[in-house]
Amino acid sequence: MNGEGFFLGRLLIIIGVILVIAGGILLLAGRLPGLGRLPGDIYIKKDNFVLFFPITTMIIISIIISLLLRLFSR
Repeated sequence: MNGEGFFLGRLLIIIGVILVIAGGILLLAGRLPGLGRLPGDIYIKKDNFVLFFPITTMIIISIIISLLLRLFSR
């Protein structure tokens, strides 16, 4: 197998693992109390309109993912 094929196969496996982990997080996120309803999360509900923008939740998840990637990259 040449170098490009090996690299592409490895890249696809890594992307697959990341998608599986992201799917697991999404499945578990609904069961964690308070996630998505933190102070700083924007929730606007009007007559026929709902806007939900979880800014604080996204920042916390980003920090956790960054720490995990930094921990496992060493």
